[in-house]
Amino acid sequence: MKRFISIFIVLALVAPLNALAATYALDPAHTVIGFKVKHLMIANVKGVFEKFKGTVVIDDKDITRSTVNVSIDIASINTNIAKRDEHLRSGDFFDAATYPTMTFVSTSVEKAGANRLNVTGNLTLRGVTRPVVLSVEGPTAEVKSPQGVTKRGASATTSINRQDYGVSWNKKLDAGGVVVGDEVQISIDAELDRQ
Repeated sequence: MKRFISIFIVLALVAPLNALAATYALDPAHTVIGFKVKHLMIANVKGVFEKFKGTVVIDDKDITRSTVNVSIDIASINTNIAKRDEHLRSGDFFDAATYPTMTFVSTSVEKAGANRLNVTGNLTLRGVTRPVVLSVEGPTAEVKSPQGVTKRGASATTSINRQDYGVSWNKKLDAGGVVVGDEVQISIDAELDRQ
């Protein structure tokens, strides 16, 4: 009987802590996962991934206990040039046939100032997993959409070296430099639906 009462007390104390954590899903209609990379060393080419899914667990009592888990469909890449997109899906770049998804799974969340977070996690691309840090603005407070969906928002940025993930195709320019830069800047503007 004493053991039952002890378990009940522990559950009663833990329940309010868990009640403050809420799970949200990325809203695909209002979330943009984009990137840009230098072309010919003079201009940026931009693109997006149109298909993805992800969940974010936000603990408002202790934001450092929050988590992020996102999966991106590589074949959904869109730079508005069909021929370029096919090349990016090929083995020269993402090799979407062999590695159809890119994933990000958070490992820690730290406060980085007013309404800012650093979310560290493992980014897996072309079978290579490396740690990256997302600089996050948000999350916002909850709001209700006209359709009655409880939502929050957040924006995140990071940059990676594509060579670190085996995305290595390139050509040298006669005047020096290369066709495609190595640094890829990633941006995420997320709208989150409470589950």
